[in-house]
Amino acid sequence: MSSDLLIESLDLNGLHKLASRLVECLPGRMTIGLVGTLGAGKTTLVQAISSAIGVDRADVTSPTFTLLQSHHGGDQTLHHLDAYRVADEDEFLELGVEELFDQEQAWTLIEWADRVKDVMPRNSLWLQILIEPQPDTRSVKISTSDHELSQALKTALREMMPKG
Repeated sequence: MSSDLLIESLDLNGLHKLASRLVECLPGRMTIGLVGTLGAGKTTLVQAISSAIGVDRADVTSPTFTLLQSHHGGDQTLHHLDAYRVADEDEFLELGVEELFDQEQAWTLIEWADRVKDVMPRNSLWLQILIEPQPDTRSVKISTSDHELSQALKTALREMMPKG
């Protein structure tokens, strides 16, 4: 069973705050699926998460053509992948992603993860970025089947969620 959280009306500063809160409660090993239309802010959110662990955001670019970029911040490794140009799930697995999924102290962030959802780890964290009508504003729907992580996220993100 998946648990969903919705964070609404985020500007760029709000995305950075969300990233900092996520970093505070993510376990050492996690796979994160990023979903959203072209230009929704998937790479921007990865840059914000990277920055929160001490990686220069300028070093984090969209891996659309390279497919995989790895970065190190503190004792955490961040693998940034893009599934947009991957033909199918078999081709995605041929990239060796299962080894990345199992690596200790590593977060594997996958843009366009909905294209390979059937081979994503069961307890992945899903971040769906939605463009709002207001300029430069996004909502992020957060979901995971990991109950412990879900509870940690609810606590860490409480003041960012709509009241009521």
